[in-house]
Parts: sequence; structure tokens; C-alpha cells
Amino acid sequence: MVMAYRGFSVIFFAPVFALLAAALSGMSVMPTYTELFLPSLAGYVKVYFPFFLLGAVFGKAMEYSGAAESIAQAIVKRLGPKHAMASVVLSCALLTYGGVSLFVVAFAVYPLAASIFRQADIPKRLLPGTIALGAFTFTMDALPGTPQIQNAIPMKFFNTDLYAAPIFGTLGALCVFFGGLAYLKSRAKKAKAAGEGYGVVETVEEKTSALTIHPLLAIFPLVCVLGVTLVLQKIVFPHWDISSWATEAPYKMDPHHLAGTMNDWALMIALAIGIVIALLMNHRRIRGKLALLINAGAAGSLLAVLNTASEVGFGNVIKALPGFSVIAHALMGINRGGGPLLSEAVTVNMLSGITGSASGGMSIALDTFANDYVSWAHDAGIDPQLLHRVASMASGGMDTLPHNGAVITLLAITGLTHRQSYRDIFAVTLIKTATVFLLIGLTSILHFV
Repeated sequence: MVMAYRGFSVIFFAPVFALLAAALSGMSVMPTYTELFLPSLAGYVKVYFPFFLLGAVFGKAMEYSGAAESIAQAIVKRLGPKHAMASVVLSCALLTYGGVSLFVVAFAVYPLAASIFRQADIPKRLLPGTIALGAFTFTMDALPGTPQIQNAIPMKFFNTDLYAAPIFGTLGALCVFFGGLAYLKSRAKKAKAAGEGYGVVETVEEKTSALTIHPLLAIFPLVCVLGVTLVLQKIVFPHWDISSWATEAPYKMDPHHLAGTMNDWALMIALAIGIVIALLMNHRRIRGKLALLINAGAAGSLLAVLNTASEVGFGNVIKALPGFSVIAHALMGINRGGGPLLSEAVTVNMLSGITGSASGGMSIALDTFANDYVSWAHDAGIDPQLLHRVASMASGGMDTLPHNGAVITLLAITGLTHRQSYRDIFAVTLIKTATVFLLIGLTSILHFV
């Protein structure tokens, strides 16, 4: 955490400190690296690399075509300076819910967000928290159907799809949206009462192009990603019997994971279709930049997936240490009377916070405890869809500690420091985390009524 906070790459330091932990626990260093760390890293890349790659290229296609910029501009202009914070949150939310990478959203929205914050004279230090609310919270893992990786990971563990527990997820999204926006508005109100304005006016390059695209057309690729995923996961694949050949040579797929694998295929196909549509709808603007677009997306996806995979490798080495069995037993025993949802939420939150990664922490938690949670939920009469949604939402809670890569990147984009703006990012994080436990409590009450 300290090295990541200071800007050092987790790709390098995750194995360094994993091996240090192994050595201090009396384990052999080199076998730990080659037989534990690297296979865990490779296993994560094998399963989730297509989502990172297609998501990153889709984000770049939306950016280069001008679609992301057009959507953000339309929302900001429609709501105006009076609703500056809401317009920024909704711009980020729409893009992330449509499948655009969180990092691309931050880059695309920042120039417009900075401009409207200046017009409304809202302190710039509140801007990272506002972008975080729109991009890193409810559309990342709460709203059913979101194609972000945090909503895709639980599918293979619980044989669910992206639309798992829609009522639970939608209620959570509404709580986070309105609660987070109320907090940010109260902060802006206090700043205005104290006479604080936007602050130092920096030069922000606002993107303009003669080859603009209408917002209604710009939103079409996002709708297609969501629509194709819904049709494939809910209508096409459930009636497609592939067990007769998929479980035989040369594929030899696990029959218990066929449903989850087909749901993965659905998201891959949807993102691929979204990329093609985004490239075609404003091809004149992309002309001559296709190689640059694809290369930038591919390079960005490699960095993102290796960052997370290194954290997963680190976590799996820690999981193999003798002392981890004590921690695992304690985690499974946390408020045992509260049921599997509470235990899962606490465990995923803790591991996401430790790794500084929602997808990394959730992967470690579910790799370790998913079977226990499924069995526990079955005995308690709890639908596995709730396990999916709780894991997804809990991963997006305490993951945004100061060493989180998205937080560091967001602050770098806005030109602010942790000291200036992290307080509001953390407050949004607390709202997000509290919402999960609030809904678990409500679900438990309704379950026993």
C-alpha cells in the first residue's frame, strides 16, 4: 500500500512483497514465485483479459469517434451550471453503464466538468469526488446489466448473469446516487458560504471537432452493448444446449460452469459489436487513426489487467501462508448469525481494501470462499443472485483507499493531490459501503418476515 501510494508499480512490487511474506513465514521463495504467484496471475489473465481488452478498445472507440464527448456535452449543456454536480455524475454514469472504461470516462469528462465547475464557481477540489460518484460506484457494480468487470466476475462463481438481483441492485444504485449527490452538494454549499470559489483557474483543453456526432447517435453503441448482452444472456444462450460437444475433446469444459461461461461469451460478443458500431458511426473522424486507437486500447488493457492480476497473485500467495487459515476462519465466522450475505460483504470489502482493487479483492475472496457461500446460502434459502450482487457491490466499497489505481489516476488527471481531494472520494466510498450493509439488513428482515 505504501509503495503504491508513492507511485511505484504494483506489477513489480506485488511479487516482491509476496515473496517477502513467504520468506518470513518459512516458505521457499522461488517455488512460491513460480508455482503459486505466476499461476495465479496467469489464471486471472486467462479468464478476464478479454473483458479488459474489449472494454478498453470500446472505450477508445467511443473517445476517438467523439461519442463520449458528445454525450457528456449534451448532459452538461442540458442541465447547466445550476446542476453542475448532477450533470457531471450523470455524464460519467451513462458512459460507464454503457461499458466505457472508468479511465476513459475520467479523461473524457474532465475538461467539460472543469468548465462547468468554473461557471458555477464550485471548488475544483470537489471535482474528483464528483467524477468518482458517477464512474466508480453505482454504475460500476450496482445497477443490473452493467458490463463493467466488477459485475462480470461473480458470474462464473454463482452461475448468474449481469442482471442478477435487479431489485437489490437498483435500490442500492438509487441510495448511492442520491446520498452521494446530497453529500457533495452540502460540501459545495459550505464552501460557497465560506466564500470559496473554484480556485486557481488552469488552462483546460476542451476538445472540439468539426466532425461532431449527435448525442442520440452517440448513445447507440452503449444501448447496443446493453441490449445484445440482455438478449444473449436471457433469451439465446439459456436455450442453447452446448453440453453435448463443449464437455468433450478438445474443449472439455466444466459442465458446472457452462452457464457462467456462456454469459461471459455474451458480454464479449456485445462489446465486440459495440466496438464495430462506434467505429462506423463517425468513420471520418477515425480515418487514419484506427491503428492508433486499437494499439492504445490494447496497451491500456495490458497495464490494467496486469496490475490487477499481480494483486491477485499477491493475494493468493498470502492465502497459502500458514497464518491465513486463521484469518479465513475468522472471516467466515464474522457475525455467523447474520448469514452469508453479511460475511461475504465484509470479506470482499476487506480484501478489496487490502489490494486496492475491486476486481482483485473480489476474485481472491470468491476463489477462496465462493463454494462455502453457495452452500451456506442454499441452507439459508437465499438466492445465489443476491450473492452475486452483494459481492459486486461490496468490491466497489473499500477498494478506493488511497493506493487504488483509479484514485491515483483520477487525481493525476485533475491535477489535484490526496490532501486536497481524497476526503470527498473517501466519503463517497463510505456511502457506497454503508449502502451494501443497509440493504443486507433490509433483505434479512424481509427474509424472516
